[in-house]
Amino acid sequence: MVSRLVYVLNGPNLNLLGQRQPEIYGRETLADVEALCRAEGGRLGLGVRFHQSNREYEIIDWIHEARGDAAGIAINPAGFTHTSVSILDALIAFDGPVIEVHISNVHRREPFRHQSYVSGRAEGVIAGFGTQGYVFALQRLATLTEARS
Repeated sequence: MVSRLVYVLNGPNLNLLGQRQPEIYGRETLADVEALCRAEGGRLGLGVRFHQSNREYEIIDWIHEARGDAAGIAINPAGFTHTSVSILDALIAFDGPVIEVHISNVHRREPFRHQSYVSGRAEGVIAGFGTQGYVFALQRLATLTEARS
């Protein structure tokens, strides 16, 4: 039985996961990540609503939607990590826990990737664990949402 709903949100270019720079992001596809999240969510008693967009406004709309029915959000803002005050503002308006996820270790990459607007709102940041980082994010959200129940 699903006791809590979480949103897993993915930003720009993650639709190309498995094809774009596999030496950095790996060979798993976004469909593989979604299946991984649904399996882990089921194991943890979490419902998973999974989205990806290359459009900032769609991600903001999903965060707004989550305000009405989600216990938590795992978000890989991708390129919007370093540019979007608007996504940060939407996350600030969300009352539940937020976990920021990055497939690569952004701190070993170009200096502009070291700055994240989302990190200031997130309860935790997971970077450099490949797609397994999504599993860690869901595990942490399960713990945090259970504590709030």
